[in-house]
Amino acid sequence: MSLIISNITLHFLSKKEETGEVVLRLGPENVAASSKIESFVDALHKIYNSKGSKAYGHFSSMPAEGDSARFVDVMESYLSDAQTFHQFSGQAGNLLKNELEKYDLAETGYLIVCHYEYMGGRYLLVAIIPISEHYSVDGELNISADQHLDTNKLQLAARIDLFDYQNNAEGNRYISFIKGRAGRKVSDFFLDFLSCEEGLNSKEQTQTLVQAVEDYVAVNQFDANEKQQTRKELLSYCKEQKESAQDVSLQEIGNVIKTEESGQDFYKFCQEQSYPIEESFPHDQAVVNKVTKYAGYGNGISLSFERSHFGQDVVYSPANESITIYKVPPNLKDQLLALMESNANQSANSNQATAQNNENSSLEQTQHSESE
Repeated sequence: MSLIISNITLHFLSKKEETGEVVLRLGPENVAASSKIESFVDALHKIYNSKGSKAYGHFSSMPAEGDSARFVDVMESYLSDAQTFHQFSGQAGNLLKNELEKYDLAETGYLIVCHYEYMGGRYLLVAIIPISEHYSVDGELNISADQHLDTNKLQLAARIDLFDYQNNAEGNRYISFIKGRAGRKVSDFFLDFLSCEEGLNSKEQTQTLVQAVEDYVAVNQFDANEKQQTRKELLSYCKEQKESAQDVSLQEIGNVIKTEESGQDFYKFCQEQSYPIEESFPHDQAVVNKVTKYAGYGNGISLSFERSHFGQDVVYSPANESITIYKVPPNLKDQLLALMESNANQSANSNQATAQNNENSSLEQTQHSESE
């Protein structure tokens, strides 16, 4: 395992129903990095990396209000060995407690603060992990309920790149945090707890990268197959960088998509065109995923196809908002033929039943007339 834990603490935040008061219960000091703890942090690290809805920022330059310290202040005290990790995490827990009370939120659970190294990087992960209930059965077939840390529901988490922070304190992206489904109010509370301001816009940077690649293949007059191959190589590279939590690099992308016929180097092309883009940055994978495929869902219809098929096997008509698909996939074709056959059989059976009912009705009328 390439992940090395320097320090980790676990505190618990709960809320009294009758008063709404948030209670912070501190965990033990000097938690040993056992194999179970290492596996847990490794899993948490991977879950965090896999989150697509991350944003990036930096610590606010605004001073603390009153006598209260900011998160960055107590973190600096730990990094400079002025206090222990447990003291630092306890102070961070109190800052979080105050923000929860200020926003009157019910976001409670376990506060994880972990200082660790991974592939040469040094990180500080801060996360609130919710609790879920599960059931188990013992040898006597008795059902019992218990609680567990539900890491799959991780939404309130941030990670500080300590190398980037200490070497480039004026930067705007050494803090990453999950952004999205948790809701704006919750995001505000967590950013206020960290005294964090949003900085680098990963989505905009990635959109600029995709546009730069499209301009590059157009200027160099790539044919349709070469364009699609270039997009696939970009997608593959970005996926690898995402999985290893590494930034994408314009120079590396230039090496990935370079061909003998491409002529101009992609990196130099970006410099000459003066795109508003960093030389390396954490990308938004959801944006890159769209370079080779189009997809949509609505009203019970789901459709996706590779970009190379557009205009040939897939034709869109804006006039009547319709899509025509040629060369229907064999498995879909088989399903449609089976459905048509089933509908035809049902229709035939229905017509037969109607004819039989009409015949029976006619016979009854004849018999009734004869009896009269």
